[in-house]
Parts: sequence; structure tokens; C-alpha cells
Amino acid sequence: MKEVVTLIKEQLGNLGIMFRISRYQDKSDYQSHYLGLVWEYLYPLIQIAIYWMVFGIGLKKGASEGVDYLSWMVIGITPWFFMNSVTLDASKSIYQQVGMVSKMKFPVSILPSIKIISNLSSFWTMLVFSIIIGFFKGGITPSIYWIQWIYYFFAMIMWLVAFGIFNSTVSILVRDYRILLQSVMRMLFYMSGVLFNFQTDAFPPAFVRILQLNPFFYIVNGFRESMFSEAWFWQHSTLTIIFWLFVIFFLLVGSHLHYKFRSHFVDLI
Repeated sequence: MKEVVTLIKEQLGNLGIMFRISRYQDKSDYQSHYLGLVWEYLYPLIQIAIYWMVFGIGLKKGASEGVDYLSWMVIGITPWFFMNSVTLDASKSIYQQVGMVSKMKFPVSILPSIKIISNLSSFWTMLVFSIIIGFFKGGITPSIYWIQWIYYFFAMIMWLVAFGIFNSTVSILVRDYRILLQSVMRMLFYMSGVLFNFQTDAFPPAFVRILQLNPFFYIVNGFRESMFSEAWFWQHSTLTIIFWLFVIFFLLVGSHLHYKFRSHFVDLI
């Protein structure tokens, strides 16, 4: 538990550095492109358009009853794109910054969290776009349920911090782990209810209950239920407890591994 407290202190105490490094990396990534940082906002919108055209017709019956499929799909794919990008970027954040790790004295634990900040711009862009689609195509109107987005956003960030510190450390200890993680994330894309609603009578109840244990599903479904005013998060008490147990587990294990091997990162890389 002491390691978790230390990790959280390092995150909060270095927020300024994290934001500065994030801005620098964003500019560095897009400096050779004509549109520059515009791609950070344009890319997620292109992705939404592609998935809508490819899956919009064939899977539109997979959405919740009475809900426009495009509105349903976009609000779910928004947190997924963010979580997928952050998860994969964070897993290689320490490995890629070996030069910075060896030459600069600052907490290495903030490197995965920098990836969270770097991807926030595209997340906010997609969320606003999702709300606009909901207004004009889905007939969605603001409701008190929307306040839950604050909770689900916080839950998403905490999950990404915990999962990020775990993945970034294990990726150094086990070189094949990043390849495995990429494959797992591809599989979870279809098992997190992003493109179709598996909470229907078409799927066996036991199968549905297993898929609902997925932390990524918890966040995706939470954003949807908030958008369409379907339920409060405390009405899913069992899933909420399981989700936070996942967060605590990866935070404890990830923090322990990180501080145990941090002094050997440069040698291991």
C-alpha cells in the first residue's frame, strides 16, 4: 500500500511536468505534417466515419432498442478509442524513453500517465462530436444522468493509470508482453460491446455475465447509459465493485513491480 501512496504522490506532484512533456511530444509527433496538430482532432473523426460506414448497416440492430445506431455506436467507441490508445502507448512509454530515463531525474512512473494527457484532446473532440450526433440524429436531450460522465471519466482515468503502470513495467520485464497486449486489445474491441449490444436475448445469459466483468465494458456501457438516461452507476453495484477491485489489483501489483525493478530499468532495456 505504501508503494501505491508513493505512486499517487508522484503523479499529483508532477502534473506540471506531465502536461509540458505531453505538449512537447504532441508537437514533435506532428511537426513534419502539413496539418500538424489538426490530425489529433481529425483522425478520431475519420475513424468514426469509417466504422459507421462499415458497420452501420449490418450491425444497426445490435444497438439498444429505440436508440439510433450511429448515436449508440459513437458514444461507445469514444471512450474505447481513448482507452485503447492510452493502453498501448503507456505499455511502451518507459521502453521508448530510455534516454530520458537515464539522463533526467524525475519519477519514471509519470511516463505512462503522460500518454493519458496526450490523448485527451482527441477524446474531448470525439465526446463533443458524439453529443452533437445524439442531438441531431438520435433526438437525445440533456438529462441529469449526464452528470455520471464525471464519475465514469474519473473511473476511466484511474483504470488507465493502474493498467498503465502495470503494462509499462511488465513490458520491460517480458519483451513479448507488448505483442500479447496488442492482440488482447484487438480481441477486447469486440468483447467490450463497442460495435454491438451483446446484452440481448440473442446471447446466453452466462456468456453475457462473463463479458460484463471486462473493465473496458464497464466504462463503455457507463458512457452509453449516461447518454441515453438508462441507469445510475450504483444500480450496477456488483459490476462497480468488480471494476474497482480490478483497479486496485493492477494498482497494487503494478506499483510493487515498478518500484521493485525501477532502478534496473535502464539495464533491462
